[in-house]
Amino acid sequence: MNIILLGPPGAGKGTQARILVDHKGMVQLSTGDMLREAVAAGTEIGKQAKAVMDAGDLVTDEIVIGIISDRLDQPDVSGGAIFDGFPRTLAQADALSELLAHKGMALDAVVEMRCDDEALIERVVGRFTCAVCGEGYHSTFKTPQKEGVCDKCGSHDFKHRPDDNEDAMRNRLLVYYKETSPLIGYYHAKGALKAVDGTADIDVVTAQIAACLT
Repeated sequence: MNIILLGPPGAGKGTQARILVDHKGMVQLSTGDMLREAVAAGTEIGKQAKAVMDAGDLVTDEIVIGIISDRLDQPDVSGGAIFDGFPRTLAQADALSELLAHKGMALDAVVEMRCDDEALIERVVGRFTCAVCGEGYHSTFKTPQKEGVCDKCGSHDFKHRPDDNEDAMRNRLLVYYKETSPLIGYYHAKGALKAVDGTADIDVVTAQIAACLT
């Protein structure tokens, strides 16, 4: 099963993707991670990406699609893929559709995580992660069981994204509504869109997503 988790920044897409990885054996395909891995591995498409980034330019959609194509050919993706951070635009959505069709693969569902803007801002401003394993926390909603100690790996090292503040978040939401929200109508027209309440508790959202995928 191949799915897209769609929603504004702070909606909890990363958290739900990790749950799907743990519980369903799916693979989370983060474009940022895949870019870094391709560059580090020195693949042909990785070399193209490195040249573009070294020149200070943005990586093109063609390069990103090439990296996704290479990743989809790896055997661990047989259990299903979760597209994280891609597509962001209608052009990218078309390119992904063509890529999957070329490989004889299908996009089984697009899950929209709907959230209230003010709730998102509260959620983002308070979140932080373990600097070692990446486990996510929140100063109000999800604190470590033992203060200062990661539940997952026992690390004492945490980090807070510098752009997780109210002004930056409002700007990120503006970009999302301008560039990415048209995908909601795009996938609705294709009959692939399903929606869940992204502001609910993590376990509730997980159950809603599971229902969408049955």
